[in-house]
Amino acid sequence: MTENKGYLQRYAMLFGTYLGGFWILKFILFPLGISVPFLFSIFIGLTLCVPFMAYYYVRMYRNMVCGGTISFLHAWIFTVFMYMFAALLTAMAHYIYIRFIDQGFILNSYETMLNSWEITYKAVPGIDAYIEQLREGLSQVRSLTPIEITMQMMSMNVFVGSLLAIPTALFVMKRPPADYIGGR
Repeated sequence: MTENKGYLQRYAMLFGTYLGGFWILKFILFPLGISVPFLFSIFIGLTLCVPFMAYYYVRMYRNMVCGGTISFLHAWIFTVFMYMFAALLTAMAHYIYIRFIDQGFILNSYETMLNSWEITYKAVPGIDAYIEQLREGLSQVRSLTPIEITMQMMSMNVFVGSLLAIPTALFVMKRPPADYIGGR
């Protein structure tokens, strides 16, 4: 098994690239989904597919590289690395989008949404406090540079990925059969 752990980083990079490419394609739907709700629904659906894709890649790694067996810790580390590499690749696309393409579109859309909520839900008691909190959060995001926003998003992706890696590793881990005598 020790010789297989040498492949951990290589395969985590490979499958992380696949996962990151999926995230980038999925991310294209996010700004489009602000204007077209159906596309936003597809974005959410594809986001829910991410843990299942990760499971598939880790299971493939277990079967192709690890000889069909993998410990929980090995599977967890591999999954965290895979999410980390996917987050790195996606961060480049996020930065390019935020820095050169967005031009404030997403934040302006949220501002417009808050204005419409303020008018629509005016009769709801206490809604003003929630809308004001959302406005404060929006102004804090506006004060961030594109690289700061990108780093926040990347950190969040790695953190959530490390949490999702726990159930993934639990489902993928597989011990060798009891009659297995190492190396024969």
